[in-house]
Amino acid sequence: MSSTSYFTASSSSTPSSPQRIHDVFLSFRGEDTGFTFTDHLYKALVGRGIRTFRDDKLRRGEAIAPELLKAIEESRSSVIVFSENYAHSRWYLDELVKIMECQKDLGHAIFPIFYHVDPSHVRKQTGSFGEAFAGYEENWKDKVGRWRTALTEAANLSGWHLLDGGLML
Repeated sequence: MSSTSYFTASSSSTPSSPQRIHDVFLSFRGEDTGFTFTDHLYKALVGRGIRTFRDDKLRRGEAIAPELLKAIEESRSSVIVFSENYAHSRWYLDELVKIMECQKDLGHAIFPIFYHVDPSHVRKQTGSFGEAFAGYEENWKDKVGRWRTALTEAANLSGWHLLDGGLML
């Protein structure tokens, strides 16, 4: 992500493809990282001229807002900041499913960051991710499989692991 040329390169657009308004869709759990790491990351991206969408104005509800789904589709890529409580929100899990669909259907690039979480906990839904799923199995059976698949696929991508002592690539 050191070069802005990737994010600002133009791409041909077909009628069936959404218009690419954003270079990056930033996915994060605000309660975990919103005023610390993610805020700094957002400012750094915008400071380099990278058009970055961050959901800090849309209202939260039970279902993911159509405006948010559209913003994901209109982005060239996503940076996903996995934090300890990321999976404790069905909203973020639905967001992740949409991001992974856009990767497959639209060539959306994905850059995962593991913020003080072990990537294997995300991949295998153990630790805090497993705790979150313990409450979902009974009430959200129709979505659990998609959420698990999206987490596993995203965690299998090459990304960055941020620990207390620094960044591991």
